[in-house]
Amino acid sequence: MAGSKLVLEGRISILSFLSGLGVIIIPLLVKFGSHIDWIFDYLTDVNGKIAIAVYLTVINGLLLIKYRGPLYRVAVRACFLGFAFGCGLIISFADTTWTHFGWYMCSLSFFHYSEYLVTAIINPRSLSLDSFLINHSVEYTLAAISSWMEFTLEKLLVPELKQWNWIAFVGLVMVLCGEGLRKSAMLTAGSNFNHIVQNEKAQSHVLVTSGVYSFFRHPSYVGWFYWSIGTQIMLCNPFCFVAYTMASWRFFRERVEEEEISLIHFFGEDYIEYKKKVPTGLPFISGIRVNS
Repeated sequence: MAGSKLVLEGRISILSFLSGLGVIIIPLLVKFGSHIDWIFDYLTDVNGKIAIAVYLTVINGLLLIKYRGPLYRVAVRACFLGFAFGCGLIISFADTTWTHFGWYMCSLSFFHYSEYLVTAIINPRSLSLDSFLINHSVEYTLAAISSWMEFTLEKLLVPELKQWNWIAFVGLVMVLCGEGLRKSAMLTAGSNFNHIVQNEKAQSHVLVTSGVYSFFRHPSYVGWFYWSIGTQIMLCNPFCFVAYTMASWRFFRERVEEEEISLIHFFGEDYIEYKKKVPTGLPFISGIRVNS
């Protein structure tokens, strides 16, 4: 059952993501052979907006015809993320001052899509619409909107702030490394990984200490922490950088303590010994205290 779910929903998500990503083909067909700097106009002029609206309408209609119920909801989310990734690529390669926001769009959309796809690979039994993490929390949504607003306002009022390419590149490296670390952790943990902290130990649940877990006790959180901060460095958002750092640190401190209570309950002395040898990987977060 789990295997068939992986094959079906995983395949649907891939095809839908690629369908959305296909938005990059339209401007290439329209302006084939031209210099890349015209592409940004595709997203801003009237004809470009009409083309995007028609494309999304057609793709959504096809998905609605082919899939029903839960499968359609998976398909439409994956398609939307693919579309956002495609738009991000268009902006990234255009001759425009919005390049860094294009990087951000690619990073954000790929993060959420890959969360679903990797979950489908490693733990299909836990797979659901929530695996996209799009609806992670109200706070997460407000944080994302705040970063968009800060970028836009500062670009209008202090445009030179958004021209610090070397800072944006540092943020991009942080995002790529954080994304790579998190997905490595998920793949290494396999079916032991779950987006929700587990309070009951499954029969197949084992303590993973190899791979990236030999360096950090919570590599998926470390990756997400630096990915989150990196997005704001990439956007050159000073206010959101500070806010994201503080909010992420607080969230992961509480999350680590909550999770380690369960892990100590599951694995006892084995986890306590592992805890003594391997750090959390998160700055100034040591995890739950254990009496000697």
